[in-house]
Amino acid sequence: MSEHEHTTKDEPESKLTQDEVAKKAYAIYVKEGRPQGHADQNWSDAEAQLQHAGATKTDHPEHQAEHMGHHDHHAHMAADFRKRFWISLVLTLPILALSPLLQTLVGLRETVGFPGDLYVLFGFSSAVFWYGGWPFLQGLTTEIKSLKPGMMTLVAVAITTAYLYSSAVVFGLTGKVFFWELATLVDIMLLGHWIEMRSVMGASKALEELAKLMPSDAHKLMHDGSVKDVPLSELAVDDKVLVKPGEKVPADGAIIEGESSVNEAMLTGESTPVAKASGGKVIGGSINGEGALTIEVKGTGKDSFLSQVIDLVKQAQESKSKTQNLADTAAMWLTLIALVSGAGTFLIWLLFMERDLAFAIERAVTVMVITCPHALGLAVPLVVAVSTALAASHGLLIRNRAAFEGARKLRAVIFDKTGTLTEGRFGVTDTLLLAQDIDEETLRKYAASVDVNSEHPIAKAIAESSEEKLPVENFKSIPGKGAQGRVDGKEIQVVSPGYLREQHIDLADKRVEPLQAQGKTVVFVLVDAQLKGALALADIVRPEAKEAIDALKAMDIRCMMLTGDNKATAKWVSDQLGLDEYFAEVLPQDKAAKVKEVQARGVLVAMTGDGVNDAPALAQADVGIAIGAGSDVAVETADIVLVRSNPLDVVAIVQLSRATYRKMIQNLVWATGYNVVAIPLAAGALYAWGVVLSPALGAALMAASTVIVAINARLLRLKK
Repeated sequence: MSEHEHTTKDEPESKLTQDEVAKKAYAIYVKEGRPQGHADQNWSDAEAQLQHAGATKTDHPEHQAEHMGHHDHHAHMAADFRKRFWISLVLTLPILALSPLLQTLVGLRETVGFPGDLYVLFGFSSAVFWYGGWPFLQGLTTEIKSLKPGMMTLVAVAITTAYLYSSAVVFGLTGKVFFWELATLVDIMLLGHWIEMRSVMGASKALEELAKLMPSDAHKLMHDGSVKDVPLSELAVDDKVLVKPGEKVPADGAIIEGESSVNEAMLTGESTPVAKASGGKVIGGSINGEGALTIEVKGTGKDSFLSQVIDLVKQAQESKSKTQNLADTAAMWLTLIALVSGAGTFLIWLLFMERDLAFAIERAVTVMVITCPHALGLAVPLVVAVSTALAASHGLLIRNRAAFEGARKLRAVIFDKTGTLTEGRFGVTDTLLLAQDIDEETLRKYAASVDVNSEHPIAKAIAESSEEKLPVENFKSIPGKGAQGRVDGKEIQVVSPGYLREQHIDLADKRVEPLQAQGKTVVFVLVDAQLKGALALADIVRPEAKEAIDALKAMDIRCMMLTGDNKATAKWVSDQLGLDEYFAEVLPQDKAAKVKEVQARGVLVAMTGDGVNDAPALAQADVGIAIGAGSDVAVETADIVLVRSNPLDVVAIVQLSRATYRKMIQNLVWATGYNVVAIPLAAGALYAWGVVLSPALGAALMAASTVIVAINARLLRLKK
């Protein structure tokens, strides 16, 4: 039996994502116009969550308490705008009742008004301004210090202008007060921020369950044979741990005793439990099934799969989107336009339209409020946060956002063959009967019964070709040629073509040669020295590979294959999958040159490989995709790491990249288009036709725009 090189992959189909994603998303959201302190606190809270879950190194009790405090602060941040909104809303009720304009409109000025009511109105309005408006005033200070005026600056300038002018009227200046407009403006801004924050946090709600994934302790096997429950922080590499039925696996490890099925649904999204036995690998956080397992710890703390995934997701969140540069520039210019437009509107109405000071101020305030670049500032960061979280939850780990976003323009995908398009292990592909007195099932059963005793990869594949195996007597290996043994009273031999030639056994069947021409390994089965049949073996093509190739070709993406195998083998795999092109007999060091050759055609190229032998090619490609990383996700040369060995995930990457870009453009178009229409309306362009927007209505429209952008980002979905 001839040797055939191949790669056998241990494939724990595992993937993770982290509450970290949601919190980092909010940190980005804060930086686009929130008080600076929130972002810092939120990031600390994110780290605290990971540490509390056993993902990082902090173990001390005092640190644990500190981290729990950070966790509480995370909840406080989400509730802060809600609390300010409700309190401000209650304070707004007497402001509305005491406002002279509203009293006059409903005909109650003479009835409700009383001496000193303006001072009472000033008191309630001051409370709303300082308490409800404090986040915006604080944000103004932060933005001015950083020389990056934005949404907070506009809101703060608007409410401060209204408050100072109205206060001056209360204390003697001739004019009208804007206290009810000020209060309702603050209320609506707070409500919009509250709703928006709920949208942002809700985008990653499912991910928050990850913090609960790890158990609080583990059953450590001591040297004296006893079992001791210890915190996860006390586990070290090579420790032995007992995992009882129904319990969560406490750390990455290798099974040294026991059999069970392990539910990896939280890690892979696959609902079917995976059978595990001695020698297999388990990932911390998966749920053990019906059998007890003893595992040897292989990864804890920052070396664990969970921690590695978190690092990759963090890198993706911190790598800036190219589209974000456009949004940042647009937001900066929009802020400047808002300030100039507000000042211009004020001067035009006051000096040229000869309206009173109060009307001019009202128009200017409305312009600044409605022009807030809040939606524009959130348009891209929210989509980035949602897409990164969504990708991670499906085992698509983005390390380089620029490359990920560029995947939407891919026109060629090059796959490594072994372990990517194929399973990296032999399997029986054809069964030939060379005699009339035997059937296929019996032929495979005889061959499998003999080869079950052999450790050779070819023999193992033959042994797996039949579920039924018979007892074997007098088993004997034929060095370099095969094996033999007595099965069911018959002498069975499973041998190579060389053995047939050596024994001068004639092989005239014309069906054998085409199989060999395809690069398949053909072995022969003899029963009592009579040739009865042949089995052809090849590297098994993944069942999902054909589906992936078809899906990519439907997207107008050419699919190619690189392999070190001979041309016959490469052509057979190519024909099976319907590839557009293949490169055979390519040495590992030459793969990068082949990628460069395809790039020279002027197309954007992705390289998909196992991330080890294919590292140079992954680095050369426009988008490097490491597939089948299993629990070893630290692939330095790849832009995207696919945890599962599933070519369909390459399709998912392209689909998600295109969907993400569409969402970004939708949000940018909405955010900028809204302002194009809103600014003239707020300035009073339709005043002659009786259309006038109040500051409160302007705030409502601005808040609605922001919420629409947030909700649109959350609607991003990944079809798999």
